[in-house]
Amino acid sequence: MKQKITVVKVGGAIVEDPQSLDQLLQNFAAIEGPKVLVHGGGRRATKVATSLGIESKMVNGRRITDAEMLEVVTMVYGGLVNKNIIAQLQSKGVNALGLTGADMDIIHSHKRPQKNGVDYGFVGDVEHVNGFALRNIIEQGITPVMAPLTHDGKGNMLNTNADTIASETAKALARFYDVTLIYSFEKKGVLSNPEDDESVIPTITRQDFEQYVANGTVAGGMIPKLENALAAVDSGVSQVIITLASAIDGKHGTIIKK
Repeated sequence: MKQKITVVKVGGAIVEDPQSLDQLLQNFAAIEGPKVLVHGGGRRATKVATSLGIESKMVNGRRITDAEMLEVVTMVYGGLVNKNIIAQLQSKGVNALGLTGADMDIIHSHKRPQKNGVDYGFVGDVEHVNGFALRNIIEQGITPVMAPLTHDGKGNMLNTNADTIASETAKALARFYDVTLIYSFEKKGVLSNPEDDESVIPTITRQDFEQYVANGTVAGGMIPKLENALAAVDSGVSQVIITLASAIDGKHGTIIKK
């Protein structure tokens, strides 16, 4: 029987708010057994870029990462945000280690090709997550905290979607552990009515997902989040939970199942 492990992804909105982040990290510290934290930080990157006079360009909610913006996201994600989280976790008794995909060759990616005439710049699509290396860290009682940065093996850092990193990490660890992946954000779960915060859908299967997309219940940024969740379940992750950042105990939110 495999040991249980929890992979938690926290979004940029929570990272940006000190009180919300502190509460999430307290709850994360309280999770029993081995765990991994994956964080975003896009809002902070946008703020720092603006202060440096660098324009943030977005297409369909995705950041265009030119050479200047790559420097910003590397500094903000791999430095400012990651190390702040590490310091706070240490204060809560969690022996944490901050990682980008380049560290120990944890996550190897390739530069995203142009799509529909859009060049996303230095954005990475994940090829491989080194589950063995992550397991070795975890077996030493260390909690990995992963920034949304990968590398291409040719000396380039790549900006990479944090939801995807969480999903791919969970899939790589499923070979060794019984994995629960938790996506935490500002809502209690996937809502059947965006105007009603209590309208949480308890469970979603792939068939449900296709129906919800077709009838418009699920739209916008929730579509790629659920696609990542379903891909993780299809690849051996036991369950994926989408829930409020203050409810990452595995007992709340929307559960994604096969």
